[in-house]
Amino acid sequence: MTVRNVAREKLEQGKLSLGVGVRMTRSVEIAKAMAVCGFDWLFLDMEHGVMSLEACAQISTAALDAGIAPIARVPNGQYSIATRALDNGALGIVMPHVDTAAEAREVVEKLKYPPIGHRSVGGWGPHYSLRNVSTGEGAAALNAANLTVVMLETPTAIANAAEIAAVPGVDVLLIGSNDLCAEMGIPGDFGNDRLADAYARMIAACEKANKFPGMAGIYNEAIMPRYIEMGARFILSGQDGNFLMAGAQARTGFLHRTLDKLAATPDAAAKEQASAY
Repeated sequence: MTVRNVAREKLEQGKLSLGVGVRMTRSVEIAKAMAVCGFDWLFLDMEHGVMSLEACAQISTAALDAGIAPIARVPNGQYSIATRALDNGALGIVMPHVDTAAEAREVVEKLKYPPIGHRSVGGWGPHYSLRNVSTGEGAAALNAANLTVVMLETPTAIANAAEIAAVPGVDVLLIGSNDLCAEMGIPGDFGNDRLADAYARMIAACEKANKFPGMAGIYNEAIMPRYIEMGARFILSGQDGNFLMAGAQARTGFLHRTLDKLAATPDAAAKEQASAY
C-alpha cells in the first residue's frame, strides 16, 4: 500500500519540488488552481497566517484529489495542531525555529508513527479516501509519504545543520531566509555571501545525510538561481497574495498604458474607431 506525495516524488527524482504559500485564500479551489499552474505542494501557513485547522483540512482534502501535496506549517511546538492536520489530509508538516538535533528528534517523535516516532494512530482519513486499512499498512505508508520539514532560521541552527540532518525521520532542512538574515544582522540582504555560506553548510549537511535541502523566503528571480545552483530543491516559490497582487497590478498597468497611448494619438484612435464601422 502506498500514499502518493508528488512533492516527495520530485525530490527523490532530483528535480525541483515547487511549493506555493497559501495565506490569503480559504477556498478549496486553490488546490486545483495551483496544481494546474505547475506547483507540487501547498504551504498551508498556520504560523503567520490566520488559517484555521478546519480550513487547512478542507484544502488538504481537495489537494489530495487535485494531485498536489498539502503541507502545513504550524507554530513552533504546536504538535496538537500538527498531528490533527496530518490526520485530516496533510502530507507533511513544516516545523519552524528548529535549532538543535534534540529539537529535531522531538519533531520526528511527535509526527512519525512507530517504529520511527510515537505519533498516535487516530484512524484513517482522506489519504485513503476514508477507507479502512490495517494499522500496520496505513502507518507505514504514511510514514513513507509524509514530509517532515524542519526550518533553520538562526545561526545556531546553521551551526548544527549536520547534526540536525543526521536525525532519522527528518526529511527536509528548509532555511527560513527572512528570519536567518534578520538574526545575522543583514535583514533582506538575500544576495549576501554570509547567507550563501549558510546555504552551503545546510546543503552539504543534507547531501551527507541523504536529506533534501530547501529554500524559503527568497522570491527575487535574480537571486533564486544562486541557491538552486548550489543544490536547493524544496523551493517555496511565492505566496498566493503576492501572485494575486502582481497579476492584478499587471492588468491595471496594461489598461492604463492603453488609455495613455490613445490619449497621445487621438487622430489615430479616431481613424481606427471609424474603420470599424
